[in-house]
Amino acid sequence: MRRALLTATILLLSWLAPLQVRAADQALWEKSTLNQILKRGELRVGLEAGYLPFEMRDKRGEIIGFDVDLAKLMARYMGVKVSFVNTQWDGIIPALLTDKFDILMSGMTITPERNLQVNFAEPYIIIGQTILLNAKHRDTVKTVKELNDPKYTVATKLGTTGEIAARRYLGKVKLKTFETEADAALEVRNGRADAFVYDLPFNVVYGAQYKDALVHLKEPFTREPLGWAIRKGDPDFLNWLDHFQDQIRNDGTYDALYNKWFEGTAWLVNVQGG
Repeated sequence: MRRALLTATILLLSWLAPLQVRAADQALWEKSTLNQILKRGELRVGLEAGYLPFEMRDKRGEIIGFDVDLAKLMARYMGVKVSFVNTQWDGIIPALLTDKFDILMSGMTITPERNLQVNFAEPYIIIGQTILLNAKHRDTVKTVKELNDPKYTVATKLGTTGEIAARRYLGKVKLKTFETEADAALEVRNGRADAFVYDLPFNVVYGAQYKDALVHLKEPFTREPLGWAIRKGDPDFLNWLDHFQDQIRNDGTYDALYNKWFEGTAWLVNVQGG
């Protein structure tokens, strides 16, 4: 009798265990941001418009760029509409954590410190920090080491990996930080700073626009993976994002968008101030 009861109990538990796992999986799915996006019918994307060529405003005031096109493609795969939440950089992670939007797509470098707060999908592009010089230093500064001198003033954007890199590699210079990359780069163009430290993609585009006033030292002196950030505890959304990226890389869509925004410059004529 006892053996029969024990056998029945084991059979019952073996039958219940998969049900409990499925119930736990269902509970996770109900809470998933991906599920909420599908129910809402809208993907909300957080970014800071002002980082060429990832996100910026065109002459009509619309937000355009590499991240914007990727977000629109993402929404199309989900079968939902997309909206963009323009957010100041120093508050962009708190805005994600308080559900102001579903995903942060704004050329954010993956760092251990940020990863404590958010989870990142697989890197979607690798970049590095480079230097835009005032043209008067064309023949005297060729490397980051040559720039690291107390006689130089270097500008960068507050709260970015550009600032981190400047403080790490240019400890001898006078450092000036700005709220936007445009203001920091303008400081160099106007001769009030000697150099601007920032991400390669922005410097390539900005340097091409003002090549008479600036010299681009285009060899990166750091290596930085950029990633899309989401809130923690959401494996379903993270899984979907990684597979989405695999799909667009395999079918050539990613390469087409990359070439549009990083290899070509036709879009520059439509940018505010361009």
